[in-house]
Amino acid sequence: MSAGVIVLKLVVTPLLIAVATLVARRWGPGVGGWLAGFPLTSAPVSIFLALEQGPAFAAGAAVGTLLGLAALGVCCLVYGRVARRMGWIGSTAAGLGAFVVCAALLSRITESLLAAFLVVCATLVVAALALPATSRGGAGVQAPPWDLPARMIVATGVVLTLTTAATYLGPTLSGLLSPVPVFLLVLAIFAQRSEGADASIRVMMGGIIGSFAFAVFFLIVGIGLGRLGIGVTYALASGSTIAVNGVALSMGRRLLR
Repeated sequence: MSAGVIVLKLVVTPLLIAVATLVARRWGPGVGGWLAGFPLTSAPVSIFLALEQGPAFAAGAAVGTLLGLAALGVCCLVYGRVARRMGWIGSTAAGLGAFVVCAALLSRITESLLAAFLVVCATLVVAALALPATSRGGAGVQAPPWDLPARMIVATGVVLTLTTAATYLGPTLSGLLSPVPVFLLVLAIFAQRSEGADASIRVMMGGIIGSFAFAVFFLIVGIGLGRLGIGVTYALASGSTIAVNGVALSMGRRLLR
């Protein structure tokens, strides 16, 4: 991993978890989960891969990222389904286990960009429909002073560990591991501990809704890098992500409260 990627992780990761946490406190855990669904970590890493390893490597990683995103949808679904019966430890273990198993299976299915995109969309739709309904969120619980720094430290440590391992695995496996739901799980764990299972389910619903734009981003990256060049591809992918996520937030606002 280059020094630039390490610095990026050290800056972007805690910044993202801090912003998502503050957004969740202001507008609810579901909106915080939606924000965590943005590819604010995977996208910069993809750009570094394109610059350092070449567009073909980054385009190959985009396929793996899409498959990993489908596994993220399954993780969100499993976490949400068991959250009311198990504590945050059991829910996290079940969600991560589902991610690993699903990612391993999907990595053997296809290397087609379009097929991976369709698998992601179908998985996210099923996950969103199958998550249990939640009661309307009540007043938030006052967080202790150490809450936000703890979230930032935990998320940064996990992301650095996963990224360091992934860089040695090649484009497909590197992409496959990049959507590991670190931010969503950190937000869900703290939401469940402070506000109960329904709050963590709303985090997962927000993550699912936000992941549609995530998928569009990497579809455009996979298609565009070999045709449009690095600058145009990532500019187009970023603009499309903002537009799709705005529409998704508007359509899913009721589900995120």
